[in-house]
Amino acid sequence: MASTDPKIFDGEVFDAALRGSDNSSPAQALALSRAALRDGRAALRELYQTGANVDTLLHRHAGLVDELLTRVWALHRSLLDPKINIALVAVGGYGRGELYPHSDVDLLLLLERDTHDRVRPFAEAFLQFLWDMGLEVGHSTRSLKDCIAESKKDITVATNLMEARLLLGDPALFAAMQTKTGPAKLWPSPKFFAAKLAEQRARHARFDDTAYNLEPNIKEGPGGLRDLQMIAWVTQRHFGSARLHDLVALEFLTEKEYRSLERGRRLLARLRCGLHYLAERREDRLLFDHQRTLATDMGFRDKAGIRAVELFMKRYYRNVKELALLNEILLQHFQEAILQRGKAKIRPLNRRFQAHGDFLEVTRRNIFERHPFALLELFLVLQQHPELKGVRAATIRLLRENLRRIDSTFRNDLACRSLFMEILRQSRGITHELRRMNAYGVLGAYLPVFGRIVGQMQHDLFHVYTVDEHTLFVVRNLRRFTVAEYRHEFPFASELIQHVVKPERLFLSGLFHDIAKGRGGDHSELGEHEVITFCRRHGLSDYDTRLIAWLVRRHLLMSSVAQREDIHDPEVVLRFAQQVGDAERLDHLYLLTVADMRATSPSVWNVWKDRLLTGLHTATLRVLRRGLAEPMDVEARIAGLQAEAQQLLAKTSVGVERAAQHWTRLETEYFLRHDADAIAWHTEQITGTAASELPLVATRYRPEAGGTEFLIYSPDRNDLFTVLTGGFDRLNLTIMDARIHTTRFGFALDTFVVLDHAMQPLRDARALKQLAQAMREQLLAPEPGRDFLKSVVPRALKHFPIATRVGFSASHSSAQTIMEVTAQDRPGLLHQVALALQHCQARLVTAKVATYGERAEDVFFVTGQDGLVLSGEPQRCLQTEIERRLGAASGKPGESVTLL
Repeated sequence: MASTDPKIFDGEVFDAALRGSDNSSPAQALALSRAALRDGRAALRELYQTGANVDTLLHRHAGLVDELLTRVWALHRSLLDPKINIALVAVGGYGRGELYPHSDVDLLLLLERDTHDRVRPFAEAFLQFLWDMGLEVGHSTRSLKDCIAESKKDITVATNLMEARLLLGDPALFAAMQTKTGPAKLWPSPKFFAAKLAEQRARHARFDDTAYNLEPNIKEGPGGLRDLQMIAWVTQRHFGSARLHDLVALEFLTEKEYRSLERGRRLLARLRCGLHYLAERREDRLLFDHQRTLATDMGFRDKAGIRAVELFMKRYYRNVKELALLNEILLQHFQEAILQRGKAKIRPLNRRFQAHGDFLEVTRRNIFERHPFALLELFLVLQQHPELKGVRAATIRLLRENLRRIDSTFRNDLACRSLFMEILRQSRGITHELRRMNAYGVLGAYLPVFGRIVGQMQHDLFHVYTVDEHTLFVVRNLRRFTVAEYRHEFPFASELIQHVVKPERLFLSGLFHDIAKGRGGDHSELGEHEVITFCRRHGLSDYDTRLIAWLVRRHLLMSSVAQREDIHDPEVVLRFAQQVGDAERLDHLYLLTVADMRATSPSVWNVWKDRLLTGLHTATLRVLRRGLAEPMDVEARIAGLQAEAQQLLAKTSVGVERAAQHWTRLETEYFLRHDADAIAWHTEQITGTAASELPLVATRYRPEAGGTEFLIYSPDRNDLFTVLTGGFDRLNLTIMDARIHTTRFGFALDTFVVLDHAMQPLRDARALKQLAQAMREQLLAPEPGRDFLKSVVPRALKHFPIATRVGFSASHSSAQTIMEVTAQDRPGLLHQVALALQHCQARLVTAKVATYGERAEDVFFVTGQDGLVLSGEPQRCLQTEIERRLGAASGKPGESVTLL
C-alpha cells in the first residue's frame, strides 16, 4: 500500500468518526469519505504550492486513495459472497503508486473464476460509492482467464497488468495473474519491445515527430512522460526491474545520464501536477491558458527584454530535447540487447567508422580525441550509407563527451569547414542529419549562433514551433522540392528547383534566415551579417555570398508584397522586380518564401497563398524579361488580354461584337486586375443575363484563383459592399480577395475569392449553386452580418490580445489611399470594416486579407466617393469608427495611426 501521513489522511480519526455515525446510513459514510478525500487533496495542493518533492506528492495522493478504498471496500463487503475469491488491484499509474491530482484511479476487480454475475451487485454499489465521493474511476472486472486472453491480444492490457499492485484480497490469486501474464507466458521481451517501439513511433508521428509544438503534450509528445514510462516498461519486462537506476549497473546508462533523466522526469511530473491544479481536471497539454502562470510559479521573470513565459518554455523544450536523446540512446541499447542479442556483424566503412549491424560506431574509443573532425564526419558517413539506421548508443555517448572539442580552433579548421559544406551538398540525408546534429548538440556547438535559438519559442499563434525547429523545417521543405516523390505537393517549386545550380545556397539561406531571432533589432539584417561571416569562413565565392546574404536579408519581401500589396498593379510589380533584380534571385526567393511560410505552422499554407506567390513570380518574371527600363505598354497588354479572352469565348455563345460592346463599358483598371480566363468568364455570365434577372451572382472553383470565385453584377449602391460582406459573414465564408469595379453605366462588377471555415476552397457544384442563390437573396433582401461582439473567440486567441491599429499611406499610383487594419482575427471582422467605410462615405477599390496566427493584417485600397485620395477628416473618421467596432475585441485600441 502506498504511503500517506496524518496531515493527508488520519485513519484513526476517520475510523472513529465512522464508528460514531450511523453505520447503516450510506449517506453519512459517503459524506465522511467525500470530506476526507477533499481535505486530503487540499492538503496535497498546499504541499505542492510550497515546493514539496513531486514524487512524494504523487505517492501520498495514491496513499490517500488506498486508505479510502480500503474502508469503502469494508463498507460494502457484506454484499459479496464470502465464497468468491476476489482481489482489488490497482493498475496503470495508480498501480505504480503515482497518482496525479486529477488522474483516473484505475482499478481491476480480479476474479479467480467466471463469477461476474454474482459479483455484479457488489461491484456496482462499490464503484457508485467511489464516483459519488469524487473519484474518477477507470475499472474492469476480469477473471484470471479473462486477464490472460485480453493481455494476449492487447499489449496495452498486458502493460497495465505489469504495473499492477495488490490493494486487497488473495495474494496467491494476484501472484497467479502476474505469472500467467508475465514474459514467460505472454509477450516475451523481444516481441514486447518491438511492439512498444512501433507504438512509440506511431505516437510521435501524431505530433509531427517534434516536441517543439506551441502547446506541447507533456505526457504523449516526443520526450514526454510516456517515453520515460516506455523505458521503464521495457526494463521491467526484460530485466525484471522497474527501477531505472538499475540500468546504470547494466551499463545502459551512466550515472550522469541517469541523474539527467531523473531531473527531466521530475520537471515534467511537476508541470503535469501544475496543469491538473490549474485546469481543475486532467490536462496534459501545456496550453497558453496555463503557460504564463506556470512560468511565474516556477520563478521565471522577464529578463533582458525576453518574457518570462519564453524563458520558461525554452527550459521546457531543452529538457524534452535531452530526454528524447536519452530515450534514443536507451532504445538503441535495447535493440542490441533484446532484438539482436549480440549477433550484429561488424563491417568497416573507413579508418574511423564501422557498421555494427545496422548502426554506425567509431572503430576506437579515442577517435574523437585523435581526430576531432570525425565529430562532423560521422554525419556525412550516415548520409553516404543510407542502409544504416542510426548511431550506436556508445558512440552517441562518446560524441556528447567530446562536444567540448568543437571550439574556435575546430571551427577554423579547413577539414571541418569542408565537411560541413559537404554535408549540405549531399544528394540525400540533409534534413535527417541536420536534425540529428541538432539533437546531439553538434549543430549548436559548430554554429554558436544556432545554439542561441535552440528551444527558443515565439509566443504567438503564427509560429507553432521553436525557432530552431522551424528553421530545420524550412531546410526540409527546400530539400523536399528536389525529391521526385513529393513533386505533386508543389509542382511549380519542384520545377523551379531543377534549374537551381547550387541547392546548398538555398539550404544555407534557410538555415540562417531566422538565426538572429530574439536578439532585438531587425533579425533579417543581423542574420545577413552572420551568414556573410559564415560564407567567408567556409570559402564561398563573393557571388554566392552576396546571393545568400541577400536572401537572408530579404526573406520576408515576397511574402509581404504578395499578401499586403496589389500585385495586379503594374507599378507594384515593377517596384518588386527592381528590388529583386534578376530571374535567379526571383527563383531563389520564391522557393525560400514557400518553404518558410509552409514551415511556420501546418495550417498557414493554403491554395490562396500558393496562388498569390505564383502570380507574383509570374508577373515579375514577365517584367524582368521585358527589361526593367522598358515600361509596360498598357494598351498592348489590354489588347492581348482581350484577344485571349475572345479565343476562350469562341467556345461559348458569346459573339465577338457582343463581348467587345460589353468591354467598352469597363475602365482600364478592370483589365489590369484580371487575367484572360476571368475576363472571359465575367463576360459570358454578364452578357448572358437579362436585365430582369439582375442582380447576377455567379460562382465557380478555379484552382488558379486559389479559392472559390464569386462574381457580383448589380446596379451600384452605397451600401453594396456592406451587404455583400454581411452575406459572406452569415455564410461563414472568409473573403481573401475583393476587387470592386464600377462600369461607365453605373453597374457594380465586384469579384471575390473566398475560402470556407477550414480555409479551403469550396468545390462541390451543388454547394456553389446554393451559395450563389443565398448571396442573390442577400442582395434582394439584405440581412445584417453576425453580431461581432457576440462572436465566440477561440480559446487560444484569448491569450493574445492584439491592439487595433489603423494606418494610412499613399499608393504608388497616387490614385488611391492604402488603409491597413491590424486587429485580432475573428469572424465578421471584414464586415465591420465595410460598415465603417459606409459610415465614413469611403469607397473600396480592392481588399487583401492576411492572417498571421492570432493577428489579422488586412489592406484596403480606398478612395472618397469622388474617386480621389482620402486625407484629413475622412481618415480620422475611418480610424475612429474601425477602432470603435474592433477595439473591444482586440485589446487596447488605437496604439498608433499615420495620417497623410
